[in-house]
Amino acid sequence: MNKKENILQLQNVSKIYSQGNKNRIVLDDVCLEVHKGEVIAIIGRSGSGKSTLLNMMSGIDQPDSGKIIVTDQVINQLSEYERTCYRRKHMGFVFQFFNLIPTLTAQENICLPLELNNCLNAENRVFVESLLDTVGLSEQKNNFPDQLSGGEQQRIAILRAIVHKPALLFADEPTGNLDAESGQNVLRLLQAMVQGQQTTLIIVTHSTDVAKMADRIFSMQQGKLVQLRHEN
Repeated sequence: MNKKENILQLQNVSKIYSQGNKNRIVLDDVCLEVHKGEVIAIIGRSGSGKSTLLNMMSGIDQPDSGKIIVTDQVINQLSEYERTCYRRKHMGFVFQFFNLIPTLTAQENICLPLELNNCLNAENRVFVESLLDTVGLSEQKNNFPDQLSGGEQQRIAILRAIVHKPALLFADEPTGNLDAESGQNVLRLLQAMVQGQQTTLIIVTHSTDVAKMADRIFSMQQGKLVQLRHEN
C-alpha cells in the first residue's frame, strides 16, 4: 500500500490567550497530518478553538509553540508578508458570511485571486466563465453581491476560493448563514470542486450534517483535537 502524501502537518501546536490575570489554553499540543486530496471536518461547540485552529493552519495567526508545515514549508517561520503571499498562491477560503467585495461584480470577485497572483489572462477569463456556467450563474455575473441571494453569494465565494486551484481550501462554517436547501447545494458544490481539482479541504463546522462529507472527522475538546471518524 502506497503511503499517502501529507500536505499539512501540525506538530505540537499550542496557543494561549491572556484574559485578565488568567491564561486560557485554546490549543494544547495539537498534532495532525492531512493527506493530499483529503476532506477533513473539525467540529466542536462555539468557543472550542475551531476557528483559532483554522487560522493557525492557514498562517493567519501564529502559534505560541509548535510547527505548521504545508508541503515542505514551515509557514509559522515565515514573516507576515511571506505568509500573506503564500496564502494568496496556495490557499483558498470560504467563510460563513461570504466576504465578497461589495463594489465588485460577481465575476470580478471570482477574478480577484487571479489578479492578485498576476495571472488574469485570456485563458483564465474563459475558465472563470466556465465556472460561472457550471454553477448556473452566468446571467448574474455582472450583478453586485447585494443583488444576489445568500446561496448565490456563497457559490460565488466558493468559485473565488478555488479559481486559482489552491492546494488547500479552508471553509469556516460555509453553510452557517444559509437555509437548509441552499446549504445542501453549497456542500454539493464544495465536494464537486475539491474532487475535480484534487484540492484538500479542511472544513470547520458545528453541524454534524456538514461533517458527514468528510473523510475524517475531528472534535475540538478542551484544546485537544480528538479523532471521531477514521477514513474508510
